[in-house]
Formats: sequence, C-alpha cells, structure tokens
Amino acid sequence: MSFAFHPEAEAEFNAAIEYYEDVDPGLGYDFAIEVYSSIQRSVAFPKAWPVIETEIRRSLVRRFPYGVLYSEEEEGIYIVAVMHLHRQPDYWKQRK
Repeated sequence: MSFAFHPEAEAEFNAAIEYYEDVDPGLGYDFAIEVYSSIQRSVAFPKAWPVIETEIRRSLVRRFPYGVLYSEEEEGIYIVAVMHLHRQPDYWKQRK
C-alpha cells in the first residue's frame, strides 16, 4: 500500500513543519518524522484507528498534538488532513 496527500493536507503539514522549525531548529524535522511514522503505521494497518467520520480514520502523531486523518482507498490511504487536535475540529470535512 501507499499514501497520497490531499493538496490542503500537504500544505498544512508543511506549514506545521515550518512552525516547529521556527520554534526550535530541528523540531520541524522531528515533527515530520513523527507524522511519517504515523502514516506508515496507517499504511501497514489501515483499519487499526477509529473512524471519526464516515470512512475517515484518525491516527495520532506521537509527541505532538496532531492527528493524521485519512480514508482507505484501493491503492492505499488518502490523507485528508494533518490536523492540530486543539483547533477547529471540523475544518477538513469539505475535503474529499
């Protein structure tokens, strides 16, 4: 299996990397590694995380208050959001 990002999910992921890098050099890299680890777990075990909305699951990111929201597709997982867990919980729902 593989994965792909919704364009807005990729943009918010990159923005979060930049934010953490500005906070502390190297922290953006650490964040990216943790997000990719979460994605790899989701690719390997796509049904392991809870469904939070019709066909959308959330895998939590270790060490950071983020979740990777994805749907399971035939060719892999499709990431609809890299979501901060303490902000606007429904902003991503128009993405598909």
